[in-house]
Amino acid sequence: MAGRPGTDYLCAMQTLEFPNDPLPWQVEQSDYIHRERWFTVRKDAIRMAGGGYIPDYYILEYPDWINVVAVTTAGDLVLIRQYRHGVAGVHYELCAGCIDPGEDPLAAAQRELLEETGFGGGTWQPLMTLSANPGTHANLTYCFLALGVEKLQEQELEITEEISVHLIPRAEVLPLLDSGQVMQSLHAAPLLRYLVGGH
Repeated sequence: MAGRPGTDYLCAMQTLEFPNDPLPWQVEQSDYIHRERWFTVRKDAIRMAGGGYIPDYYILEYPDWINVVAVTTAGDLVLIRQYRHGVAGVHYELCAGCIDPGEDPLAAAQRELLEETGFGGGTWQPLMTLSANPGTHANLTYCFLALGVEKLQEQELEITEEISVHLIPRAEVLPLLDSGQVMQSLHAAPLLRYLVGGH
């Protein structure tokens, strides 16, 4: 996607290449089926290097996303809970959101954490870069680790946001993951990366 940030945010997404890797597909035609900010669908006609042809390959275009593994000065993780209509349930999540056009991913992550939880400050670093589904999603998720965050203000939620904030001790995070209390895979992965990374 145009305007994507530089390689600093892709530190954990190293591209390996092998002589027998499949070649990229050639797009012979591309049309938008539906186009709006939260749901854009593109249909590509694809020619594969080996001769295969796919006349209707569908791609979902979303803004790039961020999420934050935020750890307080006391060592607790700042998690949130909100209702998700797709699965009709409430689970633990990381603070997350969309990157606004022209916005730096780190700035977006810091903004979202402050707005959704009231926490901020600390030291920040990229943790990993993920795709919800490389086969169908054109966007990326930039995951950050924020250490030593503190409560700076009250939440600044939009009228459509209903979010509760929970401080979870590190030792309780893996049991939450094991018991299915974190349903969002883009949130489970950076949490596990944090737990095994020795931070």
